[in-house]
Amino acid sequence: MKIANRRLMWHGVLLFLLGLLTGLVEQRFTNVRMGLAAHLEGLMNVTFLIALGAIWTEVSLPPLAKGTTYWVVLYGTYANWLFTTLAAAFGTAASNPTIAAGYTWIRRENGVSGLKRLQVGGPGEYRFCEAFYHR
Repeated sequence: MKIANRRLMWHGVLLFLLGLLTGLVEQRFTNVRMGLAAHLEGLMNVTFLIALGAIWTEVSLPPLAKGTTYWVVLYGTYANWLFTTLAAAFGTAASNPTIAAGYTWIRRENGVSGLKRLQVGGPGEYRFCEAFYHR
């Protein structure tokens, strides 16, 4: 795991580019406000990945926990951006009715929003707790 910190930073830069591309096509989404949220999700997760990559060598976890944390962090950040982007494309609003902008959705598309809560909520809490656990 010696180069894991550089990989985290590399994924941060890749997610930064994906967030910028999301912002570039933001006006083409069904729900433009959710498109802005997807753009910002990508950019905000970059800060987390780069900061975690900077301190990754100082995180003292057992090897299994450290490897699990690494993959859960990557999954959580990419899934957060991806499901928010899908919600913007489909115009779903169940995960955040405040930015629904009057859009209604059908049950199939609403499942994307529920899937985001299921997939990102748990790993997000796990990655926060595991990243700062020290022995």
